[in-house]
Amino acid sequence: MVSTLVGSYAAIGDSFSEGMGDELPDGSPRGWADLVALGLAAAHASAGGSGFGYANFAIRGRLLGPILAEQLPPAIALGPELLTLNGGGNDIMRPRVSVAETADRLVDAAGEAAAAGIRVAIVSGADPTRHIPLGPLIRARGDELAVAVRDRIAGTGIAFIDNWSDAALTDLRYWSIDRLHLNALGHARVAGNVLAGLGVAVPEASHAPHGDTEPDIARPRTAEYWRQYVLPWIGRRLTGRSSGDGRAAKRPTLLPVEVPPEI
Repeated sequence: MVSTLVGSYAAIGDSFSEGMGDELPDGSPRGWADLVALGLAAAHASAGGSGFGYANFAIRGRLLGPILAEQLPPAIALGPELLTLNGGGNDIMRPRVSVAETADRLVDAAGEAAAAGIRVAIVSGADPTRHIPLGPLIRARGDELAVAVRDRIAGTGIAFIDNWSDAALTDLRYWSIDRLHLNALGHARVAGNVLAGLGVAVPEASHAPHGDTEPDIARPRTAEYWRQYVLPWIGRRLTGRSSGDGRAAKRPTLLPVEVPPEI
């Protein structure tokens, strides 16, 4: 649990923390981490604080290794009061992975940030496996990873926000058209999970979905769906390529967060 008076926050991770699937009208990703920053900023202001800062280093498609090598050091260097760490979701979708090693690396990285005086929460991604190819295999790996992380952080003071085990998030209404990334509703639910897990009140306006959130429940698995989403995804996993190749972090420094007056 963290105090509501948190003056700065940084997020590292992959597409889940970048906010893919919850795009603003200009096409830029928003996502749960942005919504958590709003909630934390509102709590900070309510407690009499000012000047809340938020950074987000997350880049889509990143495996855990590059997240820890490229994002963790600059995030720690900023000295945020809170850091959320998300990673491993892309790893468990690769043909070969050691779940135990992935858990070790996640917890070791969280420990490194905690040793620098930063409050840390490991945030797991939601479970998309009801709607994607190879679902049962990936689900088994995700279940194993969640248990392994929980076991390893016991007694460390590191928080674990286990969205993977949130059964409601497996519902198709929370997923974007590609079925790999949460939509606005899904990101809003995750933001609520994270804030609640940190002991921070969840203001309604801070995580309200924007735009048209009417779920497309039917979404038939047409040839076009496979051509546009599934085959490129499988191809990247088989060849080691990433959808984030060549991309930069959307918010690589602590910038002010403006709290809307209705929060």
